[in-house]
Amino acid sequence: MKHFHAAMLFAALAAPATAQEIKIGYALATDSHYGAGAQAFEKSLTESLGDQFTFRHFPSSGLGGEREVLEGLQLGTVEMTIASDGTLANFVPEVGVLGVPFLLRDKAHARTVLDGEIGDEMLAKFETAGLHALAWGEQGFRHITSNRGAVETPADLAGLKIRTMENPVHLEAFRALGAAPTPMAWPEVIGALEQGAIDGQENPLSVIVSAKLAEVQDYLTLDGHVYSSTIILVSPIFWDGLDDAQKAAFEKAADDAVVAMRAYVDDVDTSGVAALREGGMEVNELSPEQKAVFRDALAEPYKAYEAQFGKDLMDRIQAVQ
Repeated sequence: MKHFHAAMLFAALAAPATAQEIKIGYALATDSHYGAGAQAFEKSLTESLGDQFTFRHFPSSGLGGEREVLEGLQLGTVEMTIASDGTLANFVPEVGVLGVPFLLRDKAHARTVLDGEIGDEMLAKFETAGLHALAWGEQGFRHITSNRGAVETPADLAGLKIRTMENPVHLEAFRALGAAPTPMAWPEVIGALEQGAIDGQENPLSVIVSAKLAEVQDYLTLDGHVYSSTIILVSPIFWDGLDDAQKAAFEKAADDAVVAMRAYVDDVDTSGVAALREGGMEVNELSPEQKAVFRDALAEPYKAYEAQFGKDLMDRIQAVQ
C-alpha cells in the first residue's frame, strides 16, 4: 500500500501544473469598450505568462449585475471584472466625485487625473472594501439625446423627462437645471422612449451607438456633462495567491487593457457621430462658453458636492493640467 501511495505522489509531482481559470464578467457585449479591455488583458497576460491562466469571459452581464459580480470578487467566486464608476461609488464613496458634472474638462484632463496621484489614491481605497483595483478604464463623456429638440441652454432642459442612472450626484444636477430626471433600468429605456414615457436619456457615444438610439431619438447634444470611467478589479483572495512575477504581469495587462479601452472610446467618439448623423439624428455640440453657463447654473449643487466629497479634492482635480 505504501508503494502505491508513493507512486501516486510521484505521478502528481511529475504532472504539469494545470492552468488556473479566470472568470471575468462585464456588463456589455464583447464588441464594446468593456470587451476590448477584457480581450487586451487576456492577450497581454498570455504573452507574459504563457498558459499559466485561461480565461472565461461572461459579457452582457452573464454573471449578473455589477454589484453581484463585485460581491463575487469579495467572496472569491469570481476572479475579475471591469465595472463602472457609478456602481463602484457604492463601495468607495470618494469615486462619486468623478460624477460631478463639468468637473472634468475633457478626456485629456480626465486621463491625467486618473493616471496620476489622485487616481492612485482612489484605487488604493478599494482594499478596505474587499476588492483589489488594478487600473482605471474608460467609457467616455456622457451626452444628452432627446426627442424634444437640441439642448443649447439650461432652459432647453426645463421639464425634460430624461432617463439617468440612479446616481444622486446626477439626479441633483439635472433637477437643478430644471429637468425631470427619471432613473430607470437600462433594458426598459428603448421601450419608454418609443412610447414617449420619457423624452430623452444620457450616455457616452459608445452606448448611444451600440444601442442604436438613433432609431428612437431625433436629437443628440454633445455636452459632455459627466465623464464615465470604469475600473479593472480582481478578487483579493485570488490576488493574494499570485507570486510577484504574476502580479507584475497582471499590472502590465491592466495597463494594456486601459490603452485598448481608451482607443475604442476615441474611435467611437469620431466615427460614432458620423454614424448617428447618417442614422438621421440632428447633432449639435456645446462650446466651452455654453458649457460654462450650465456649470454656473449648478452653483447650488456644487456646494453640496463640496460638502460631500471635500472642496480640497474637487479643487485638486480642477487644478490638474
